[in-house]
Amino acid sequence: EPTLNHYSPPNLHGFKTSNESHFEVENGPSLCCSPSDPQASPGSGLVLHPNLASHGQRRESFLYRSDSDYELSPKSLSRNSSIVGELHSEDLIVTPFAQVLASLRTVRNNFTTLTNIQCVSNNAAMNPLRPDYVSVCLLADESYQKLAMETMEELDWCLDQLETIQTYRSVSDMASNKFKRMLNRELNHLSEMSRSGNQVSEYISNTFLDKQNELELPCPVQKVRERKRKQSQQQQGGMMTQISGVKKVNHTSSILGNVGNRFGVKTDQEELLSKDLEDINKWGLNIFKVAEHSHNRPLTCVMYRIFQERDLIRTFKIPTDTFVTFMLTLEDHYHSDVAYHNSLHAADVAQSTHILLSTSALDAVFTDLEILAAIFAAAIHDVDHPGVSNQFLINTNSELALMYNDESVLENHHLAVGFKLLQEDNCDIFQNLSKKQRQTLRRMVIDMVLATDMSKHMNLLANLKTMVETKKVTSSGVLLLDNYTDRMQVLCNMVHCADLSNPTKPLDLYRQWTDRIMDEFFHQGDREREKGMEISPMCDKHTASVERTQVSFIDFIVHPLWETWADLVHPDAQDILDTLEDNRNWYQSMIPQSPSPPFYTSDGEGGQHSEDGPLASKFPFDLTTDDGTPADTAVRSDCASRGSPSDLDGTEMTTCNVSSAET
Repeated sequence: EPTLNHYSPPNLHGFKTSNESHFEVENGPSLCCSPSDPQASPGSGLVLHPNLASHGQRRESFLYRSDSDYELSPKSLSRNSSIVGELHSEDLIVTPFAQVLASLRTVRNNFTTLTNIQCVSNNAAMNPLRPDYVSVCLLADESYQKLAMETMEELDWCLDQLETIQTYRSVSDMASNKFKRMLNRELNHLSEMSRSGNQVSEYISNTFLDKQNELELPCPVQKVRERKRKQSQQQQGGMMTQISGVKKVNHTSSILGNVGNRFGVKTDQEELLSKDLEDINKWGLNIFKVAEHSHNRPLTCVMYRIFQERDLIRTFKIPTDTFVTFMLTLEDHYHSDVAYHNSLHAADVAQSTHILLSTSALDAVFTDLEILAAIFAAAIHDVDHPGVSNQFLINTNSELALMYNDESVLENHHLAVGFKLLQEDNCDIFQNLSKKQRQTLRRMVIDMVLATDMSKHMNLLANLKTMVETKKVTSSGVLLLDNYTDRMQVLCNMVHCADLSNPTKPLDLYRQWTDRIMDEFFHQGDREREKGMEISPMCDKHTASVERTQVSFIDFIVHPLWETWADLVHPDAQDILDTLEDNRNWYQSMIPQSPSPPFYTSDGEGGQHSEDGPLASKFPFDLTTDDGTPADTAVRSDCASRGSPSDLDGTEMTTCNVSSAET
């Protein structure tokens, strides 16, 4: 049965379409603070506005492409045609749970028409997408039968969707599985184009898809490898009772001088630094200039300026010398010899989070404690990063991988180091928080930093998109951020957006970040080569395609995320999307026009090889269907040619129908 690909709820005029962003208090304050808490947010409801104009003017992400493995059935055709007839077709719903809700609304409306029942909604406030009064109309026999059949098909489709829901999984998993399946299909297309396309596809898959749910049957070779790994772990031994990476630093001699400075750091270029920090409230602050003019203390002075700007030092009674001591200590625990994941990146993410918190759509939504937690999480989210990936640490049986059981290894370590540093001399910036505030802040920071694990990206995206689309269908266009889970979902995605914000910055800054991340990748590749390991995708300096990687990175990861965030805060992030598209086009124009070498040649030279000869250029995904059976390996026989907005060489790509996968 074909799935419902794009769905828009009827009567979108029920949405609030005012351009002015405002909020409505629904169901009281946040559950993470008591009503008497002076930091309680004055509002917890976010009004969702329809994003009609921009969709038609800007390219949409791959999430809005067809997910059907078949031609459209009469059912889906009739559904789509009825949509276009009633509202702007651009405002599409793509998450399955929201589609089910919208479909049930259609069934209800059809029922009232078929039965000639005049109906007034029992809960008008919660059902904005249909009129309170359904007019009576008499249908001819043919029209009656047609509408009855369409209604039955709608119900059948809803039942099919609901029957696939597993009791222990959230409804957003429906969207996550769908998005992963669609991304797998897109990456398979990309991998067929060239050797570099295959490498880019591997990089995106290995980095941004969580494969922990894959189930592989044991085999003799696997058992031997597992036995060797256990022996290696036993040989390593060692005590893991202490948090590694924490070192003793002494800033007492410099603190007194730093406290008296305007930005918390000693510098002989204070005026230049002051000019740089005039952009602290702007998207696109040149953090590289800040580092240059602060004697490579960008994190300390940016955090000092943000805390001043938001009056957080006074609000939470943080002693200034304690704040400066902690920030200098934290910054010292970022590795200056790591090209990308250093204090520059931490400062950039913290400042980007500060800007996203300041968007007018989120004005007065979050409490001061939540704001403090988000900015603190951004500051510590990569502390003591060694410049290699989680997978590298797992593959080398590192102490960190053993300590954290291969699960979000670096993210857990960043949290441990960040909170451990609070225990250093004169570093506890939360010393005047109540016990409850400290517990709540710690819980929030843990959630936000763990969400920066890039393998969780698709789940984060699916959760946010499902929440936004579901609320559009059911809740008067108001997102009721009245519980911890919903509020943290927004904050986690916010920090994740800030962490993936490089492509949305001015091009000169974006290019510098790209150079840095590629340097870090290549350094890891060199280490893997020295160890005789398989070189990770995009880490081989001899074969990596930087421009192609950035275009694919935007098309498949960054754009879908920011597109969803822009829907949440519409219209506040439209300039960011415009910059992202411009940057994508620039990197697209820089891709070499000459054809890439073939993935393998007939004489066996080049490309990857198996024991039996060259491998086919099919991207090596392990795809399974919903019932756990292997996907059809001959999937390419079902491909249908189509043009793709994500093509990288201006050529037409083919659409392959891939079965649902738990990736």
